[in-house]
Parts: sequence; structure tokens; C-alpha cells
Amino acid sequence: MKTAPAGFRKGKFGRQALQVLKERYLWKDTRGRVVETPEGMFYRVAREIAGVEAIYSGDKKKQEDLTRAFYEVMLDFDFLPNSPTLMNAGKGGSLQYAACYVLPVEDSISGILEAVKRAAIVHQSGGGTGFSFSRLRPGGSLVKKSGGVASGPVSFMKVFDAATEQIKQGGKRRGANMGVLRVDHPDIEEFISCKESGGITNFNISVGLTNEFMKALKKEGKYYLRAGENWPKPGGGKYKLGEKIRQVEAKQIFEKIVKSAWKSGDPGLIWLDWINEGPANPVPFLGPIEATNPCGEQPLYPNEACNLGSINLARFVKRGKKKQVDWERLEKVVVLAVRFLDNVIDINPFPLPEIKEAVFANRRIGLGVMGWADLLFQLELAYDSREACALGGKIMGFIGKKAWKESERLAKEKGEFPNFSKSIYSKGEKRRNATVTTIAPTGSISIIANCSSGIEPIFALAFRHKTKEREMSFVNEYFKEAARVEKLSKEVINKVLDEGSLSKVKIKRGKFREVFKTAHEISWKDHIKMQAAFQRQVDNAVSKTINLTSKATEKEVASAYLLAYKLGCAGVTVFRDGCKGEQVLNLGTEEKEKVSEKTLLLTVKARPQRVAGYTYRAGTPVGTAFVTVNHNGEVDEPLEVFVNVGRAGSDVAADAEAMGRLISLCLRVTSPHFSQREVAQLIVAQLEGIGGGGSVGFGKERVRSLADGIAKVIREHLESGALVLGKKKLKGKTVQMVAQQQSLEIPKMERRDICASCGNATLVLAEGCAKCLTCGYSKC
Repeated sequence: MKTAPAGFRKGKFGRQALQVLKERYLWKDTRGRVVETPEGMFYRVAREIAGVEAIYSGDKKKQEDLTRAFYEVMLDFDFLPNSPTLMNAGKGGSLQYAACYVLPVEDSISGILEAVKRAAIVHQSGGGTGFSFSRLRPGGSLVKKSGGVASGPVSFMKVFDAATEQIKQGGKRRGANMGVLRVDHPDIEEFISCKESGGITNFNISVGLTNEFMKALKKEGKYYLRAGENWPKPGGGKYKLGEKIRQVEAKQIFEKIVKSAWKSGDPGLIWLDWINEGPANPVPFLGPIEATNPCGEQPLYPNEACNLGSINLARFVKRGKKKQVDWERLEKVVVLAVRFLDNVIDINPFPLPEIKEAVFANRRIGLGVMGWADLLFQLELAYDSREACALGGKIMGFIGKKAWKESERLAKEKGEFPNFSKSIYSKGEKRRNATVTTIAPTGSISIIANCSSGIEPIFALAFRHKTKEREMSFVNEYFKEAARVEKLSKEVINKVLDEGSLSKVKIKRGKFREVFKTAHEISWKDHIKMQAAFQRQVDNAVSKTINLTSKATEKEVASAYLLAYKLGCAGVTVFRDGCKGEQVLNLGTEEKEKVSEKTLLLTVKARPQRVAGYTYRAGTPVGTAFVTVNHNGEVDEPLEVFVNVGRAGSDVAADAEAMGRLISLCLRVTSPHFSQREVAQLIVAQLEGIGGGGSVGFGKERVRSLADGIAKVIREHLESGALVLGKKKLKGKTVQMVAQQQSLEIPKMERRDICASCGNATLVLAEGCAKCLTCGYSKC
């Protein structure tokens, strides 16, 4: 078993951390057996990264001291590099150490296919990729060589998506992509809605907004759609780059963006001019930056990559009469982390020579933070308070200042980045790196460090997780300590375990409730204010999810976008709980019904043009389900069931739709032996009691799975007399009723998805990326 040498301290690892490390990080032999301890992993990485010093000085003592220093800063969870470095450094293979890349997509078949090939190579070696599709000519444009017409950016995104589906990142997870299209591209409307139908599942998408667009939006005026270089003109000839094509209403495009984001969470927004006018593009002579990495926090030039790492702020609290930030120790870790990340550049086995050249030219690093919510818990500061925002800006400003100081010192020791003389910093002190700070997603490494993710508020204070073998409870350690001091009863703790928050718990001290708010209890305005507070002190950008409640309106989504722009965010991603939920109620469209009736004409009853029914709200282990039971008013029998839970495109949403369709099909199949009511009762008998990875509620009202929840709703519908309301009351109108099932709900832990790794319903969206609270699996 590979482990750290004698004389190196042992570490302390939580249950979740050990599971994550075993499944994804620790070295395995050819038979898949773990042959490395967690201490062995940290030593492997520390020795490899410290070994870079031999390139510059050959001082073995310095190399040995750095190996120990790097080892201890990781072992104590003060700082951790991004996952690819932990997984791959020191193994001697070809898997690289950086997480994020941007690749060029040129306006030609050969250029597009070259980008697909490069993406496959990057994904195979463990990285995620971002693309700007803005250079591709719009659909319908002439293709001179073939005499045909171009299909446009969205159609080619599907090619990238299909390729990604087949290739896992370093054998660990499927690759993640970001697709960006400028708001002034002629195909922008098709791009905005390209994910609404559930396609292009391996992409996050963002619209690249411009100053011209924002000015037109403010005035409720028009802006120009513009051409790419050498695009063919309809009447012959070619466009120049940026040449005007036609005008469109800015408000119309913005409303389309808002509507799509309200439905599905996509697209996000990035402000391209903001990025290119500030420190995110320190070498503007190379041209404008057009895209970011998959989670949006790292703007990059084509073929650039960035090495990321995060400081665990939860570890920097000085205890005394009054708890405060330990600035002195924080500075020491910042200095060590900057050297660590810079060293990664020198030893990273980049997957393509073009990437190595671009990376070495600018030597970008991205030092960020995690454990922010845990730090606030310890300081008893509410996440949505002015004091918290001010402290966030102060801490990130301190980290940035000390990181730049170390980069200047490294420049004197090892040399400045090659493009320094042409950079925006050329008149000042030489710097080793073009950028030094980024707030990146920390899904898996925050589980290893047992801390909160990035700068996100905590998703849940506690939750239960049940498997066939055992039931486990996960409680935030700072909440656990505060609950002990506050002398909260066992009944209260159990309530928090079931609810995930203090929202329905009666406690004496008001400040206690304010300090321990969860993500869904915090206003979207305060989410954005916190993002902006950190953004003002960051070179690159911030990965964060702006949570909105399921009841949030399109107007609120629009307001969130505009506030993020006003406060100076480089980009923004909003996620409305249960987004796109209303679409499930439209599944029985006339066109689709005609197809099914033709196919099953002899066995399936035709759906009446108008039906009546009830919509019930029920809590399930995978989120609040909205179950609509419709019935045929003519014969007063149950006819169909629609189930809506989870965000569009998620596994939970797909399973819910599938169950609804199958139940509806069963109800509409003609039978000489059973009435539709009796069929519904049989369905209840089959589904009720099915158990999953968690449960909600107690006693008879306990819901063990989504299937169990649906069964309970149908049973309640049958027993409530809802089918005998009378024709006069219904009159062909759809009646909706929210069932009184409050004890079945999880108000603040809604919309958990199924984890592809461990299979548990604990996959949540945070930092613009889905991560599992149980096993640490991350989609990014």
C-alpha cells in the first residue's frame, strides 16, 4: 500500500471524504483495487509538485522542505488543488492536472472537426472544455465548396455533445462543456432555446452579452446582429468581421433569455466586454476573450488552460474572547498555494502542444476559496447580512493582494510570464502569472475537506440518507456545535434532519435562525450581492448558483440578471427550483395524441379534448412532486396522471415523466374485467411501499420514494371523493387543488436529483455544477 514515508503526519478523514477518495482519487491497480492511502495521495502530489524546484535551483533541501509543506497544507485541508491534480499528479501517466480549457472552433468543417477531436483528447485526459461558437456562420448561409447551406452553430453543438457522451473525463466522469454564443450572432434565438427540449445535455450554455446590447436594452431600443469574418453575403461577396447585418429589439431577445432560464436554468449570461476590459484579460493584444470553462469562472483564450485551487476559509478562525479571521496564517497559506499552482504549470503533461504553448505564454493560475459558509457560522454572521458581504470582499481582497505579491516574488526568482511586456501590467513590477485568483466550483474537494462549497451558502444543515444496509445522518459540524451550546432538544434536531433547515423549527434566539439559513432561505438578491462582493476582488470570475424559489416569476429572473450586471459580476447563472415544471402539463398535446391513437387504436381509449382534474403537491425523497390526476368528466373515471419533479433534463424529471406516461397508458387501455378506478387501485398496490435511498415524513404518511409518493397521491385522490364532484361543478374546466400534505414536504431541500455514481437522491446544483452530497460525485 502506497503511503507517506515515516515522519509524515497521519490525517483525519471523515466518512464521506474516505468514500470519495476511494472511489475517485486514490491510486488503483490494474484490477481496480485501491493501492494508496489518503496520506499516500497527498505525498504523491506534494512530491511531484515540489519536484519542479529542481528545474530552477537544484536545491534538494528546498525541494524536501516544500514537499513537506505542500503535504501538510493539504493534509490539514487548508488548501487543496483542483481534482485532476489530486487524481493524476505523480502517477507518471498522460492524464493532465488542469481542470478547465477553452478550445477554438473555426468556421469550416475541418476546423469544427478538429475542435471535436481536441475536445475528445482533453476529456479523455481529465479536463472540461469551453467553446465559443460565435465564429460559425448562421444556419442558411451559403457554403461555397459544396454549394449547399450551413446548418448553424446549434446543429454543430449537437455533434460536440454526442462525442462528449461517449468519452469520460480521465475514465472518471463524462466530460463537461460550455457553449457560448455572442448575443449579436444571427442564430442567437435558436441558441437561447436549444436546451429546452432536453437536448445538448453535456453542455452548459451562456449568452455572451455586449455593451451595445445592454445600452439598447436600457433604452428599450434595437441593436445590430453582426457578421463573422468572411461570412458569405446573400447577394455575393463576403462580410467583414463585425459588419452589421440587421437590427433586432434588445428587449425581445432579453425576454427570450429570461423565459428560457426561468423554464430550464439555461442559458447563463457572461458580459464579454466587462471581461475584456478588466483583469480577466490581462493581454488584450491577443484579441478579445470569447469563452469560459464549463462553470463560467475562468475566461480563457483558445487553447488556454488554468490550474485552480482553493483555500478552506473554515480553517482560518482565531479563537479567543472573540472569534476572528486569522490573517497571519491565511497569508502564509496564500503564499504557499501560489507557488504550488505555479509549479503545476511547469510539470503538467498537457494533452496538446498548442495548449502547452498558450498556457506557458500567460501562466494563469486561479486561487479561490471554499468553506465560506462555515467561516460565517463560526463568526456568527448571517450570510445575507451587510457584514458578511463586507467581510467577503475584505478576505478576497487580502488573498488577491498577497497572491500578487508572491507572484511578483516568483517573477524575480524564476522569471515573469512571457507575455508580460505586452500585458496591462507591463509598466509595474514583473509578475510570474497573468492572473492569480478565481472562485471555482469545489464540489468534490469540499467534501474531502469536510467544508461548505465555494462561496455558496450551505444547501442543508442536516439530512438523513438511508440505504438497504443502514441509515446515516449528516449534520453540519458547526450547526451541531451551535445546537449543543443552544441546548436544542433531540426532537428539534430530528426535525432539522427531516426538513434540512430551521424554517419550521421553533427556537428562542432569532440570531441563531438568521446565522444558520440555507441556500433556499436566502433571497436571490443576497446571493448576487455576495457574488459581486467577491467578484470585485477577483481577477477572473466567480462560479456561483443564484437560487430562486419555484414561485419566482420571469420578472424576478430578469431582475436578477440586471442586478448582477449593475453590481459588476462577470457572469451569472440562475436556477429556479423546479424550473420548467409547467411543461409536463402540456404532454397531452393534440399532435402527440394523434400519433398514439393511430398506433394503439384498438386498445387505448381516445383522450377527450377537455378533461378535468386536480394537482396535488407531495414531498418525496427527490423533491416536491406535483402530481396531476385528470379524469373523464363523462364517465367520471381516472384517465391520466402527469408527474412533475426535478429540473428539466435531469434524471429525476425523466423518471417522473416516464412513470406518468406509463400510468396514463394503463388507465386508458380498455379492459372487459376492470374499470379505470380499479386499474388505478391496482397501480397504487404496485407502487405503494417501494423504498429508495431516503424517506420523508413519519408513520402512515412516510414517503419512501417517488413511486411511493405518486401512489399515495392517487390513493388519496380515489378516497377523497374527487371523482364524484358532479358535472355541473366541472363544466369541462380543469380544477386544481393543492392537497393538504404538509407533513410530506421538504420545503428547503427540494429538487434533489439521482447521483449517477452512488445512485442516491442527493445530487444538488451548486456553483453552477451538480454535485452529490453523499459521495462527492461532480458533473463538472
